[in-house]
Amino acid sequence: MFVSPMPDRLTVGGVTFEFLTKGEGRPLLFLHGAHGADADDPLIERLSKSYKVIAASHPGYGLSTRPEHVTTVEDVVYSYLDLIEKLDLKDVVLVGASLGGWIAAELAVRGSSRFSQLILIDAVGAKFGDRETRAVTDIFAYTSEQLPDLLFADRDAGLKAMHGLKFMDLPEEVSVRYARNRETLVLYGWSPTLFNPKLRQRLTRIQIPTLALWGDRDRIASPDYGRAYAATIPGARFELIQGAGHYGYFEEPDAYANAAIAFLGVGRAR
Repeated sequence: MFVSPMPDRLTVGGVTFEFLTKGEGRPLLFLHGAHGADADDPLIERLSKSYKVIAASHPGYGLSTRPEHVTTVEDVVYSYLDLIEKLDLKDVVLVGASLGGWIAAELAVRGSSRFSQLILIDAVGAKFGDRETRAVTDIFAYTSEQLPDLLFADRDAGLKAMHGLKFMDLPEEVSVRYARNRETLVLYGWSPTLFNPKLRQRLTRIQIPTLALWGDRDRIASPDYGRAYAATIPGARFELIQGAGHYGYFEEPDAYANAAIAFLGVGRAR
């Protein structure tokens, strides 16, 4: 977690992205969660055995720059569209986890012919239910020490999977990365908390095969929230991963990778 920076750099649309490319085959754009990108991400490692994975730090995360005009998730989406076009990616699989799932959904509703399939992993970003009901847990109301209990089905196992680091023990360069990631998350997700009030109505525009993969013990965005996400996207499938929390793909990377790869092989024919 926060430890291994992305090795490559590319400037497009005023944003200098740090990113990595790993594996061969059909391109798969992996969009990281709220914690930030890690070149040693276990799901990236597994997916790269079957796909050419492109993973970048979102603008403002890690070593990716954030120019003044990038202040919202919508701005981030257009920065990614610039990156996709610069790399001339086609037949792209979009895979987004948590915050990255929100970004992936926003990309998909724009209907680019470059996208072929979509996988949302414990995504946030949409508002379901009535005005008074909080759909996504307000993570900003919790301390760094409390968050692991929300993020993982098993706090100790989850922290171990993400290197088990405590903020005070981090090397300076990693501490700066962590602080920058946190600052950017607040900018993109503070108000309203981790959703775009217009996204729900736009989800019906998604016309590519979609899988919503959810941890059965997600305490940030519940399985019922995931079911609502899938039900709003035409033809989308919903699948639960047992024993997994919001960051379940760190806890059960094989289960998430196997489910994703199985869907991508079958779902493409839809």
